[in-house]
Order: sequence, then structure tokens, then C-alpha cells
Amino acid sequence: MTDGSGRTAFPPAPTGLGALSATEIMAGYRRKAFTPRDVIDDTIAALEAADETCNAVVTPMYEQARADADRLTREIRVGEVKGSLAGVPITIKDLVFVAGVPAYAGSPMNKGFVPEADAAVVSALKASGAIITCKTTTCESGYKLTADSPVTGITRNPWNPGRTSGGSSGGAAASVAAGCGPIAIGTDGVGSIRVPSSFCGVFGLKPTFGLVPRSPGFSPPSWASLAHTGPITRTVADAALTLEIIAGYDVRDAASLPASARRFNTHAGRLDGIRIGASADLGYAAVSPDVCAAFGKALAILDSCGAQVTMDGPGLDPGILEHTLKPIAFTEQAAAVASKSATDLASSEADYRNVVSAGRRYSGTDYIEASYRRGQTRSAFVKLFERVDVLVTPTVAVTAFEAGRIGVDTIDGRKVDPHLGWSPFTWPVNLAGLPAATLPCGFDRDGMPIGLQIVAPWLDEPTIFRIAAAFEQAQPWAKFWPQLALRQAGGERAKG
Repeated sequence: MTDGSGRTAFPPAPTGLGALSATEIMAGYRRKAFTPRDVIDDTIAALEAADETCNAVVTPMYEQARADADRLTREIRVGEVKGSLAGVPITIKDLVFVAGVPAYAGSPMNKGFVPEADAAVVSALKASGAIITCKTTTCESGYKLTADSPVTGITRNPWNPGRTSGGSSGGAAASVAAGCGPIAIGTDGVGSIRVPSSFCGVFGLKPTFGLVPRSPGFSPPSWASLAHTGPITRTVADAALTLEIIAGYDVRDAASLPASARRFNTHAGRLDGIRIGASADLGYAAVSPDVCAAFGKALAILDSCGAQVTMDGPGLDPGILEHTLKPIAFTEQAAAVASKSATDLASSEADYRNVVSAGRRYSGTDYIEASYRRGQTRSAFVKLFERVDVLVTPTVAVTAFEAGRIGVDTIDGRKVDPHLGWSPFTWPVNLAGLPAATLPCGFDRDGMPIGLQIVAPWLDEPTIFRIAAAFEQAQPWAKFWPQLALRQAGGERAKG
């Protein structure tokens, strides 16, 4: 993997412990090379430095994190520590509840709200021994694909602070990319894990709809039939380990699947026999030349790994954004704040109020008709997966754009919807409820990361991990670090 200038030499990695992967941290504990308190101190220092530049943290939980680290340090000394993520730092997106910690969800309307119970994923992570360091930034109610909000302002990209982190899990992806801990929990309604992960050059997974419970949470939730919860990490192995912990049935979530606990193999190997369908544009999308070029190189790598790559796609309706997604997503967003008055919404962004207003204009018939079309989208993927095992596409049609903008309205001379038209590959997957991951596959001419999306049939996360692990071995993206991480995590030592 090279950047836009053709650079292939890896820069020196950050030396801070917060930049290690979860598997590296756990191995270090076993060797007694360092303690949980050492890791948490380095991670908090990295978070504080990154937050000054990227604005990724909403609510610090540093004192509790230090106390948890001290407890685990004592347990490790006497051999009592248990849990597959014991002592590993993790961040939680501010749409996900942590008991006793404010949950703003990017909205001024939530000022003063403190949930009394942990979300199911947080309970599972705490039980695994993970140490929560902070809540990370999101846009208001997760409604757009950046993490900018009236509560926290603009969240920026550690590769270039003049560019957006993407969103709505922007603080989550920026923190991982900047070396502020190996794992972040995000949510994804129309691409909100995959877009920021692509923009920030990290791995992000949106599991099958219902595999990871979302309760308890904001009720009714925004994007109720579209939202997924999943991990953002630097490595495939860390994402698989996290999913093993957070997946499971929760009766409080009506969409929760009674799936049994699973283990995921992330040992890299050949992809012989894997049939990959590839589409650079889904038949209708505008895509930047740099993204197309990186996508073509990624297909060649998959082919070299033994996969059978053919140009194929689901054949989606070009009107899917206007006639299927928006009537569903905007109506669900409006329903989430149905009890709120114009006065309640006065401090919200104008664009957010416009989305709510648009949602209120759709009728019940509009929503049901869109749901029928959604069924056709699902059927198109069912037919596709009779021919291929997975679909690969670019993750986003562009790379990270100017910070503070909601999106772009032109790609390679073609007009697109500024809200969602520049991310045409992510939200059709949410409509179908499919699992999908993004992994770094290159850089544009400005050195900004580009992502490759892998979409699999329902509950086939194992195939995603198999392909991603092979790609990771062939193109080890985790060796690339943004300059922000190199400066903050190791000072002069990291400069080499």
C-alpha cells in the first residue's frame, strides 16, 4: 500500500503504549512488560493531545479509568486477572449509554441527561475487563456523516486537521487513528462506522443487523431500523475479538438476534475458492478518480491472494436514495424527536431541523411504500449472493473533505446529494441489514486514506474477517500512521 505520491517506506511507529493493538497489550501484560496503569497513562496523554487538535472527546472518564487500571494492575501481580480484554483501553461513542456518564448524542436537547444503566455492549466490555477512557464525539442524533455538532463543534482528521474525520462515529475513528487506544465502539445507520474509518485509515465493522444489541439507549432511537453497533480498530484481530464480546441476544432490543456465541478466525491465509463480486460504482454512483484507482489496485491484491474476482453487483435502483432511504431514514429521525417542539429544537443545527421537517412531511403511506422498495433491495442482494460469496466496493466515493462541511455536491464533474450522495456504497447495506467492513487500501494524491468495503451475506462475518486478514497481510495498513500520532505519542522518540 502506498500513499498518493507512491511512498512505500513505513514511517517509525509511535512509541506510546496507547498505540499498541489490543492483542499486543494483552501479550505485554502476560510478559509483565508493562502494567494497565502504564497503558492507561499513555492512552490518556494521547487522548488529551489528540483532542486539542481533532476534538474527539466529549466526556473524559480518566479518573475512573486510572482507578480501574490500578485495580487490574494489582490483580495481574497476583495472577487473578480475568477477561479477554482485561486492561485494554476503549472509547465509547456518545450515542451509546454508559451508566452515570452524560449522554449528549450531539444534541443540546440532551443537556443534563445521565443514563442510569449501561448499554448492553458496555456491560459486555466491562465484564471482559476493558477500561473505558472517554465518550467520543458524534453529530446530533447521528443524523449525518460527519461528527460535527452544536455540543462539541467540529471533529477533525488526524491525517490532516483541515479535513473532516467523517461521522457520525468521527471521534471514535479519529481516536483510534491517532493512537489513543486500540478499540472504539461506534454506531452505523447509513455508514457512520465505515465512513469515518475510511477517512481516518482504520478498520471498521458494521455487523449484521441485530447481532449486537443496541439497548438500552435513546428511545425511540434515531434510524431505528437502520442502526448497527460495532467496533473500530487498527487491526482485524482486534475487531474480531471485540465482536466476540459484544455480540449476543438482549431481550430489551426487539431487533436482537438469538445468535449463539461465536469465535472468529483471523489467521491470514489464501483466498482460494472465494468468489468476490466487485463494483466500482454500483452502476450509478459518481466516484473520484483517486478512489477508483485505489479500488482497482485492491482488486489486484485480492486476485493475487487467490480470490476469484469478477465485476458484478446487486443491480440496485438508481433512485434508491430519494425513493427508499430518505423516506425511511428521515421519517425515523423525525419520529425520534416527535415529542419535541420548535423551541426544543431551536438550538439544533439548521440542517438537522431541515431533516426533521422533511421526515415529518412523509406520510405513513410513503414510509410503507419505501419499505416495500427496501424489500426489493434485500432481494437484489439475495440474488447477488447466489453468484458470489461477497461484494467489494469502494467504501466512500471521495476522501476526507474540508472540515466543517456536511459533504460535497460534485464528484468528478457530476452533481451529487451533499448529504448522502458522496457515500453511495454504505447506506444500501444498512437498508439490507448486511454485515460490512471497511479496511484501508490506499491514499489519494494528498495522502488521505481510502477504504475498501467488504459486504457479506447475513451473519457471515467470518468471511469478512477471512478476506480482511488476507488483505491485511498483503498490505499491512497498520504500519501507516498520521503525523499527529507520531508527534503526540512518542515526541522526539517517534521521529526516528
